[in-house]
Amino acid sequence: MTTALVLDLLGTFAFALNGALTAVRAARLDIVGVVVLGMITALGGGILRDILLGALPPATFSDWRYLVVAAAGGLVAFALSRQLERLARSITVFDALGLSLFAVTGAARAVELGAGVGQAVLLGTITAVGGGTLRDVLVRRVPSVLSSELYAIPALVGAAFVVIPARFGAGGLLWVFVGAGACLVIRLLGVGFRIDAPRPPGGGSAP
Repeated sequence: MTTALVLDLLGTFAFALNGALTAVRAARLDIVGVVVLGMITALGGGILRDILLGALPPATFSDWRYLVVAAAGGLVAFALSRQLERLARSITVFDALGLSLFAVTGAARAVELGAGVGQAVLLGTITAVGGGTLRDVLVRRVPSVLSSELYAIPALVGAAFVVIPARFGAGGLLWVFVGAGACLVIRLLGVGFRIDAPRPPGGGSAP
């Protein structure tokens, strides 16, 4: 198992936990709904990325490990929801972890399949925010990518740390970890200090 696959599966598990906990907290769904929402959160971004790259069928459907890890994350969150809810900001932390890991693995996958610099950064970002966007739409709330403290920007930064060095022949595992770390730190700082992306003058404050 390659390091890239391990990171991708870790991101899948983190996002599955996040989506399932969101279902428990915000939607009060039963076990089927919790696991399904966890799997959609974990797998949605990667499916969108692979479809846009023409890498069909998407990795989710050609490698059984993605489905198993996503389902396991949903089941763990369902079984341990009370314990996890006691952890401060557990949903936000799992979301930040998934965002960071998917930003770099999505960008690396795009580079591997021959995407240009801009396209690879964008596809890394789509991988990172796609599942969370589907999650928010399904629980009927404004997607985090449109309203939350520094959500898409950390993903763009993390993806850029992978893509730009690779463009100049200096890519490697080091930049994957640097990109993931930068994305994670920026996202958590945005949440901790309630730092928002710039808004239009007179546009009002966040709800």
